[in-house]
Amino acid sequence: MRKSDPALSGIRPRFPLRRRILLGIVAALLVLVAWLHYTGSAATHGITTRDMDWNGDGTVTQGEIAQAIFTVVVEQKQDGNRQCNTFAWRNGSGTIRMDCKTVFQPDAE
Repeated sequence: MRKSDPALSGIRPRFPLRRRILLGIVAALLVLVAWLHYTGSAATHGITTRDMDWNGDGTVTQGEIAQAIFTVVVEQKQDGNRQCNTFAWRNGSGTIRMDCKTVFQPDAE
């Protein structure tokens, strides 16, 4: 007795080609976001869009948003109550700006 080919019997495979391609694309995007966060991308560290004005002209363009994803990194430091974010170019050519704030913690009773 011969086994029948699933394509000829009308039974659809569990993961068709389209679904495997979509799953591969989603997995690749998740790996990209994880790598960007691991390397310190500014866009994955909680910076708002209005703070992405890297050239200081007062407007945020789509190019500056793309720079926040791929070319601007942030280093976060905390010294006591003081939290500082230092934004710099990924290639190491210099610091763009440093944002610091003082955070007061409620006293533990």
